[in-house]
Amino acid sequence: MVDVTVRGAGIFGLSIAWACVRQGARVRVIDPAGPGAGSSGGIVGALAPHVPENWNAKKAFQLESLLMAESFWAGVTATGGLKAGYARTGRLQPIRDAAALEMARTRCAGAAEHWGENATWAVVPAEGRGWEPAAPSGWLIHDTLSARIHPRQACAALVAALRARDVDIRAEAPDAGRVVWATGAAGLEQLGKDLGRTVGTGIKGQAALLQHDARSAPQLFVEGLHVVPHADGTVAIGSTTEREFASPSETDALLDPLIQRARTALPRLADAPVVLRWAGLRPRTRSRAPMLGPWPGRAGHYIANGGFKIGFGMAPKVAEVMARLVLEDRDEIPEGFRVEASL
Repeated sequence: MVDVTVRGAGIFGLSIAWACVRQGARVRVIDPAGPGAGSSGGIVGALAPHVPENWNAKKAFQLESLLMAESFWAGVTATGGLKAGYARTGRLQPIRDAAALEMARTRCAGAAEHWGENATWAVVPAEGRGWEPAAPSGWLIHDTLSARIHPRQACAALVAALRARDVDIRAEAPDAGRVVWATGAAGLEQLGKDLGRTVGTGIKGQAALLQHDARSAPQLFVEGLHVVPHADGTVAIGSTTEREFASPSETDALLDPLIQRARTALPRLADAPVVLRWAGLRPRTRSRAPMLGPWPGRAGHYIANGGFKIGFGMAPKVAEVMARLVLEDRDEIPEGFRVEASL
């Protein structure tokens, strides 16, 4: 007997399955390609907040999810025995000029208002040493809300926890009970065909993993580039954003400039060998926000998709909200996240 079928074993699907199991549901997970086979099997894992200004429901939802992450992943590890590579190590961002410095200082007040005592956003002097990136203005932004996770390890940890709770994870099986579709870019295409309109698309990203042990250092965000030290002694560099591409899952020459930018921004990485190159298709909705809620016209079917670049950070809260919707018919989805928002 199955109460909930989750189609898709990426971060949204696995997290929703975990939240449903914790509420006592009998769950089956189905994915023909296996757990973490899509964009959730990536390598970057930057759990970074939006800037604390122009506050809205999306930013509030993300903040709550980021604050839930530590206990969420601790529970997964305690049940399944595998670590997800989670750590709240903070983030540094170089400030380019006087205008950016003024804006960064203004955002300190926004963080104090919206983040409260949970985390800080501070402007600090660059000292030009250690793990710091070059800062033309002489100043850096340091936030203590950002965290890291190892995406592949996180998916494996969720699989271990689910199997420890007797969840069946398989390549194919009939739907049973209520059905959650967390099927990534392919799912957005399928939903678009069903509704007769475009609701989103897949955006290719490429990233690299370098061998360099900076596991206790904060992550960096340098002119759109994420540099994330992992607990296993590697550093992830990502990502490209490609709307046109020949192959969704093969790396190419576009990745090399990305790696060089990281080496230039952080000379400590100049000689770090590249140990892995990765490419994948990330689901992006028309609204750019996650798409959550009932599948229009399909009773008992639900959508959880579109975690473009923020899927791992949003997953704990998405899982909680979707489990309540599916199991209790409690609708706590923000207006901007509803399926209708991307139609």
